Amino acid sequence: MTATIQSITASEILDSRGKPTIQVQIELNTGTRATAAVPSGASTGEQEAVELRDGDKKRYAGLGVQKAVHNVNKLIAPLLIGRNIFDQCGIDQKMIELDGTANKAHLGANAMLGVSMAVARAASVALDLPLYKYIGGVDASIIPVPMLNVLNGGKHADNNVDFQEYMIMPIGAASFSEALQWSAETFYALKSVLHKKGLSTAVGDEGGFAPDLKSNTEPLDLILQAIEEAGFKAGTQIAIALDPASSEFYQDGRYVFAKSDGSSKTAEEMIDFYDHWLRNYPIVSLEDGFAEFDSRGWKLSTEALGHRVQLVGDDYFVTNPKIIEKGIRDGIANSVLIKLNQIGTVTETLRAIETASKGGYTCVCSHRSGETEDTFLADFAVASGTGQIKTGSLSRSERVAKYNRLLDIERELGSAARFLGKSALSTKAKEPAPVG
Repeated sequence: MTATIQSITASEILDSRGKPTIQVQIELNTGTRATAAVPSGASTGEQEAVELRDGDKKRYAGLGVQKAVHNVNKLIAPLLIGRNIFDQCGIDQKMIELDGTANKAHLGANAMLGVSMAVARAASVALDLPLYKYIGGVDASIIPVPMLNVLNGGKHADNNVDFQEYMIMPIGAASFSEALQWSAETFYALKSVLHKKGLSTAVGDEGGFAPDLKSNTEPLDLILQAIEEAGFKAGTQIAIALDPASSEFYQDGRYVFAKSDGSSKTAEEMIDFYDHWLRNYPIVSLEDGFAEFDSRGWKLSTEALGHRVQLVGDDYFVTNPKIIEKGIRDGIANSVLIKLNQIGTVTETLRAIETASKGGYTCVCSHRSGETEDTFLADFAVASGTGQIKTGSLSRSERVAKYNRLLDIERELGSAARFLGKSALSTKAKEPAPVG
């Protein structure tokens, strides 16, 4: 079958925070059309690919994306019109070459990713294949275990909690649908627990509750109470995952809890802090427990804690295959967070997952705090077989849309669907393996 790109059109839309983002529509010579919308992060790594913004303070407070839209319509489109829609790798490489920078600063990662995602979706439509099958092949069947952000802090909430995400993981469920049911029931119970204590049940950027609390530890106690009140067993049926997003409170070589009690800790003290939590709470995953430029803290924590918990690197790795490869050699973490817009193309994202997997690291596909109702991430998580996904809580439609898409995929796969549960967190990275 021959199908070529006839037109590429970008436009400016709004994300879940009401901030501009980019949407791209592709039309093929066959009449097939497909669109994709790009997410945006609040807590970002400094080595991420550049999200191009206009900087015009008179318009959307400088956050407009008309430059990125222009780059798609006037620079990328002429380059790609007439190309075979099924050449994902070649199309992504052409954009990388046109950009010519190491961090997508010329065209913008948001411009490039919008096109890259739309290309994949248009190709899947042209072949009448589900997106996850087109990207992942006929054996794509692993439905990811969700990490649901039920309590928000840090940059994602206007409260006094320093850590950004307190999540639940339904690791004991037998299927995704059961996992989602358990999670929803726990989320309802948590709302009731907060209400009874007179705490706010307003939600943050990713749909989790965002009350003012006494300490960074109190969210853990509230979650355990909710799990129990929902009728589940903490640790065996529902576990806890954390994303402190520690780069956001790392100052002059120390970790400063400015939002809560004003205290600060060295890397060694943070390891002791996490060690205490691991001994007292059913925590199975810890993301960005150390700052992106604290390589020493990361290495020490991997040596001290990596055999006991999944240590996920986000800001440190920024979905960059070269950085991931170096991190594996250096013994940093044992898992990689995967965000499409950190690197800018579908092809490079898949290479990041491949690099991590070859090194024995697990991977977690992730949304951003500024999302759209595009469900590309859900299909991508199944296609890549990572077995884990972060896409927010069970409120706000831009989060729930991804979960509903995963329910659809599980139903479509039927008995072929695989849900790994706790085994999705297993890692061979206790002694990091060389890559290449």
